[in-house]
Amino acid sequence: MTEFVIPAPEAASLAIDGQTARFPLRRVYCVGRNYSEHAREMGHDPDREPPFFFGKPADAVVPAQGEIPYPPLTADLHHEVELVVAISKGGKNIPAETALEHIWGYTVGVDLTRRDLQATAKKMGRPWDFAKGFDASAPTLPLIPVSKVGHPATGKIWLDINGVSRQVGDLSDQIWQVADVISYLSQAVELKPGDVIYTGTPSGVGAIQPGDTVSGGIEGIGKFSFTLSAKP
Repeated sequence: MTEFVIPAPEAASLAIDGQTARFPLRRVYCVGRNYSEHAREMGHDPDREPPFFFGKPADAVVPAQGEIPYPPLTADLHHEVELVVAISKGGKNIPAETALEHIWGYTVGVDLTRRDLQATAKKMGRPWDFAKGFDASAPTLPLIPVSKVGHPATGKIWLDINGVSRQVGDLSDQIWQVADVISYLSQAVELKPGDVIYTGTPSGVGAIQPGDTVSGGIEGIGKFSFTLSAKP
């Protein structure tokens, strides 16, 4: 047994639907601008840009239920609903033709973004890690294994604020499908069991306020609902 000089932090993990066992989290990768309309609303041409990635801390993944804290240092918090993929078998340079064999399961997550921090960082040519990787910035539903859900390539993905529709799309609208995302990412880093990938969001992203109820889901996978707390 390894000895540590201070108590080891609790290992990050994600619940599994209908099970007491949990999925251990290693790294969290997120794909930027993977739906054409969202790419356009962010001012980019989806037909010319290869996929790019950013990360979140594994312990930023929290249950998409109850009350989620409104983060500090922002006045412009945005929502982005996404299909989430959990990796059970790692590898480098994974061919797209076999990439789906590396997936343990799927779920729905929300990438919360401090958009004002991101805009400032972009303008100044600085990293925008803190715009994406803050505490509780990835509310996520429990995972569903491939044996139950298959490999969803189509299905409505949506997000509402206080019952009003904000984001609506279909998984088939992804510029880079899941197999391509895994293959491309594995060329840059070695994927390992416990990695999860947030695969991008449809158009309609926007600000959310303290007290707002955020709900949504993906057809055939699950629905979520949580409320934002007061500003700190």
